[in-house]
Amino acid sequence: MSATPVLEGWFTLDGEQPHLLGSQCQSCGTYYFPQIRGEAKFCRNPDCEGESFDEVKLSRTGKLWSYTNAMYQPPEPFVAKDPHEPYAIAAVELDAEKMIVLGSVVDGISVEQLEVGMAMELVLEALNDGKVTWKWKPA
Repeated sequence: MSATPVLEGWFTLDGEQPHLLGSQCQSCGTYYFPQIRGEAKFCRNPDCEGESFDEVKLSRTGKLWSYTNAMYQPPEPFVAKDPHEPYAIAAVELDAEKMIVLGSVVDGISVEQLEVGMAMELVLEALNDGKVTWKWKPA
């Protein structure tokens, strides 16, 4: 997919099988999203003193842990539809990492169509400004 991501380095642009990009502590194996970058590189696991991390592609599938309806217009830099239309936000527990990642649900899926425990998959979707972001979709 030839596109500009809404957030550089947060996800791959593979239209068929996109992945979120995270970090994994080399000492304890704890996963993080978004990636640990910059000067302050330390493991946030209180039982670990690790300071080295690998960039990893996180699971692109998981189970719906929770969800809500976004009834408000989000602030910039989020690119929202104008006029604002409510949309669903999903908290998905990634299959392998067992961590929760929040994200919007694809256009056309409302909270009435979601159910805790249902299988979800990561997809890419274009925003109004033409940039691409990740979203969750029922699998």
